[in-house]
Amino acid sequence: MRHRPAPTRLRSVRHALGILLSTLALLLGGATALAPAAQAAPAAWTPKPSPMTTPWTGQVSRDNPLPEYPRPQLTRPDWANLNGIWDFAVTSASAGQPASFSEQIRVPFVAESALSGIQRKITQNDKLWYKRTFTVPSNWNGRRVQLNFGASDWRTTVWVNGQQAGAVHNGGYDAFGHDITPLLNGGTNTIVVSVFDPTQTGGQAVGKQRINDVTPHPGGGIFYTAASGIWQTVWLEPTSAAHITRLDMVPNLSDSTLRVTVRGDGISGQSARVTVSSGGTTVGTVTGAVGSQVSVRIANPHLWSPDDPFLYDVKAELVSGSTVVDTVGSYAGMRSISRGTFDGKQRLLLNGKFVFQTGTLDQGYWPDGIYTAPTDDALKYDLQKHKDLGFNMVRKHIKVEPQRWFYWADRLGLLVWQDMPAMDTRAPDAAARTQWEAEFDQVIDEHRSSPSLVMWVNQNEGWGQYDQARIADKVKAADPSRLVDNMSGINCCGAVDGGNGDVIDHHNYVGPGVTRPSSTRAAVLGEFGGLGLRVPGHEWSPGNGFSYEDQADAAHLNNRFIGLIDALRLQQMPAGLSASVYTEITDVENEVNGLLTYDRQVTKVDQGRIKAANQALIDASRSTAAPVTLPSGYRSLRVTTPGYTDRYLRHQDALAYTEVVGSGSSALLKSDATWRIVPGLADSACYSFESRNYPGEYLRHREFRVHREAGDGSALFRADATFCAVQGQGGVRLMAQNYPGQYLRHYNSEVYLAVPGGSRAADNPSLFAEDTTWAVEAPWAP
Repeated sequence: MRHRPAPTRLRSVRHALGILLSTLALLLGGATALAPAAQAAPAAWTPKPSPMTTPWTGQVSRDNPLPEYPRPQLTRPDWANLNGIWDFAVTSASAGQPASFSEQIRVPFVAESALSGIQRKITQNDKLWYKRTFTVPSNWNGRRVQLNFGASDWRTTVWVNGQQAGAVHNGGYDAFGHDITPLLNGGTNTIVVSVFDPTQTGGQAVGKQRINDVTPHPGGGIFYTAASGIWQTVWLEPTSAAHITRLDMVPNLSDSTLRVTVRGDGISGQSARVTVSSGGTTVGTVTGAVGSQVSVRIANPHLWSPDDPFLYDVKAELVSGSTVVDTVGSYAGMRSISRGTFDGKQRLLLNGKFVFQTGTLDQGYWPDGIYTAPTDDALKYDLQKHKDLGFNMVRKHIKVEPQRWFYWADRLGLLVWQDMPAMDTRAPDAAARTQWEAEFDQVIDEHRSSPSLVMWVNQNEGWGQYDQARIADKVKAADPSRLVDNMSGINCCGAVDGGNGDVIDHHNYVGPGVTRPSSTRAAVLGEFGGLGLRVPGHEWSPGNGFSYEDQADAAHLNNRFIGLIDALRLQQMPAGLSASVYTEITDVENEVNGLLTYDRQVTKVDQGRIKAANQALIDASRSTAAPVTLPSGYRSLRVTTPGYTDRYLRHQDALAYTEVVGSGSSALLKSDATWRIVPGLADSACYSFESRNYPGEYLRHREFRVHREAGDGSALFRADATFCAVQGQGGVRLMAQNYPGQYLRHYNSEVYLAVPGGSRAADNPSLFAEDTTWAVEAPWAP
């Protein structure tokens, strides 16, 4: 196919104008796609009924779904979206191209999904085949034509006009493409794509995918429906022979520069020019060699943060003399992420300051599209809900989203922990390891310039684990500008801690548990929560949902959730915790522990209360409030609940009660109501309470009732007998050291370990704060 090049000046103007229009379109959320060749979709094609409909299920265009430009950090004005109706067939895994394609599928929705129109189980015995035609727009003459795939799971082979385009691509989460210029015929062209996806029966990264029935069914647990085939946008794009393929952008606050590496293909003597601007005003420009890092100085940089997600516009050009050969648009955020000492502990630092990172586990599944959000608004929605609920972080759990998801995280202001999707839970063989690491390398390269992405999470709970320390070092070397988590959940499920990376990451359900930093790593809570609430009419498989702790109703859910967040603020964050990840933002299939239902139709929690609790947690991390301390030696603990302020905590028959104590009380009662306050048996920053008249015996919670016991010297006894002091209204609250968020409470004269939002009688929300607040008084029996 021959092309006539455009005059140089006109071509330069066209590129400059095009990048402006492309950037404007991105800001407005509109598509910039050129229409591909007309292709009549068979009238018989319809989507299958979705097991649950989201607010966007009915908004998906039949012939032009997901019309937005798919690569916001490397934009060009001319492109053609190939999403829509393709011919489709399924053969045996070993078969060649079928003679006919008897079905149709809506790309880019996977074959298992309702929105694809197929909605069928795909196994390791199958191969998927896609076919469509297109013509190259006439105004692309003189340029190369690139065929791009956002992602296709898993082994993808592409033919154009009967000839294979490039190499077979192995990978389910990274973008790829081919220069198909030599394969074009100048008229109507035909693309054929085959995809083989063995899901968990292969050795590749699969995340939570499992080969299951595609319609709702009992079971499944924490694993979900597989997602086979093309699942992100497919598009054509014209480029010059020498063109930019990637921008690597690293902000450096120490010298107020944006360090940029322009990478390209077909380079023949061109140089790279990078311009950074804000509101149309240039703030810095520099020219250097393609493939080498250049530094653009930005005076008084406007820093990016969740509170102020400011983005600079970036333009990169390939120049040859005075001729602009290629131009792309992009954006960048000026921020730093690091680990350092704050209040004497290793902390996660954003822009040099400790800001507690509170987020949720976000698995990115949809009942209508499975792996693919139905629309760009839907893709944005879950991130916006994080902001609405007061979170400043999101952990993308063993799935990698399209680049537009990162665009919205960048724009809205959310810190992102990005998991590398796990292999199956069995030990991987050498071939699987090689493939997994190669795909991880590609994922890092693809998303390394996103300002929201602050940490790579390499492995999770030991699934397919191997070489943890080596991989953490490798990832850090590949991207030294970000934090690295060598293993999320080192305390869980047989996971082995590599011992390196930037964080110690525990999982605790319901939690929040006790996670402490070391001298070289910050402490994070990679998963906790899992509070469940079934919402009738909004269950994927009615009656079959599960959670880590079922809640009776929305009131219990709200109180329990806020109790957990308050425990982080009052106890765990001051003790050294830097971040927490609540499970999870939405229900997923038979998991009902989301803050939202799986169909995104219902927000289960009180948004205002949750936002306020999260904001209080974040605000508290910005100060260095002195810890609440108790006097040492003998003291008595008085009830502060109005109407009961003459009662004191005492032991009787080895159980804890409250009773009225006065000057005329017996010596035995006064002695029973006196305790020696000593450093905590399990944590010297907390406290233990030794009986005055039974030395060596301590207040200890056991099965929620509070006892006086000598104990057996075990670690469990020491933890049960340790309570941390936090501020209460008119006194102190005593929180269990090993059960943060659970408090010493008097209830009907008995003393319990009580849970905000809990289901026991002693968890009653009425007067909960008052009943759990104690005044430390002079001892009745000195």
